[in-house]
Amino acid sequence: MRARRKQRGFTLLEIMVVVVILGLLASMVSVSVMGNKDKAEIQKACSDLSTLEEAMDLFNLGNHFYPTTDQGLDALVHKPSVGREAKNYSPDGYIKRLPKDPWGGDYQLQSPGEHGKYDIWSNGPDGEAGTEDDVDNWSQGKCGR
Repeated sequence: MRARRKQRGFTLLEIMVVVVILGLLASMVSVSVMGNKDKAEIQKACSDLSTLEEAMDLFNLGNHFYPTTDQGLDALVHKPSVGREAKNYSPDGYIKRLPKDPWGGDYQLQSPGEHGKYDIWSNGPDGEAGTEDDVDNWSQGKCGR
């Protein structure tokens, strides 16, 4: 009689258990990564707001006033052509280019502001002003100010 070789391998049930475990691990990792993406976008917006605030202060230092709402944040890149004249405007501007917020929108300026000398904000992921996902330079929340 011939001795039968023992066949080695995995059963269908064992393979299915491994696939289910890998699927659970992948779903847990993806949930964690998505949460970090949202935090990273908010942190980028906070960093952009800080950069814009520094540029606003430099504009004020040279011209003795902050750009108005009508002049907008574009006054930090190009000499304003409307409103009060910026007599000591830096030839290179105060920032190379205006950043877009992490959701593809423009940062907004109100100057003089309701919450300070000027208010700068992003309308957040929904693109609507005045909602709870907005990121701004006056709140104590998202940017930890």
